[in-house]
Amino acid sequence: MSTLTHDGTAMLGRQLLRVRNNPALVILTQTMPISMLLFFGYVFGSALAMPGAEYRSFLVPGLLVATAANGIMTGMFQAAQDVHRGVTDRLRTLPVSRAAVPVGQAVADLVVTAVGTVPFLLVGLAVGWRIEGSAAEAVAAVGLLLLFRFACTWAGIFLGLLTRSEEAAGQLGSATFMLPLLSNAYIPTGNLPGWLRAIAEWNPISALTTALRELFGNAPVPQGAAWPVAHPVAGSLAWCAVLLAVFVPLGVRRYARGEG
Repeated sequence: MSTLTHDGTAMLGRQLLRVRNNPALVILTQTMPISMLLFFGYVFGSALAMPGAEYRSFLVPGLLVATAANGIMTGMFQAAQDVHRGVTDRLRTLPVSRAAVPVGQAVADLVVTAVGTVPFLLVGLAVGWRIEGSAAEAVAAVGLLLLFRFACTWAGIFLGLLTRSEEAAGQLGSATFMLPLLSNAYIPTGNLPGWLRAIAEWNPISALTTALRELFGNAPVPQGAAWPVAHPVAGSLAWCAVLLAVFVPLGVRRYARGEG
């Protein structure tokens, strides 16, 4: 077994133990998307041209992606918390791979996200959402969603190591709530002003949301959209590849360098 695999597995266990010892945070992060589904689905659905179950079917993929994008905030806060409390400095003194700690954090977050997606999907089914596509397409949609969460977590890890402060990470992380609002996660972008529609459709969240809607069979790909939304699966994979190519080496390098 390679050093990275062995050390990464140990760090994965540490992160999962950390999650188990903080059940309140887990409950909050898992129930928030469900609360948003119930609130937006029944309040916004009555005000849009897609009422009731039709809007809730439109909304479920958007909320799944919005939750995945919160990996930025989660990764940032956990990394900054470890730095601020001196845990990262102590881990650096151990004879472990420099990539093991961020890898363990990212994989642990992926495991927790995968488990937490199940109750959300069950509530989605209860309020009228359905998987209209094939089983293979549904599996591909979930895989794409988890890949995006993994990429977002790496972005958060790097930013958390960069800020080195729980307070700064919390404030910066709260700004990530704006990302789904500037996308097609909650509303169609077809009626937005041209400049705003362009911003929304080049948002990675829009590409992934459209990909999930297409793979789940909930909504067709909109006509005349920007390239990432017009080709949502390819666009989503491209965005994930860019995020991972940028933030994995930056995160590992930042962890290895420490304050220097």
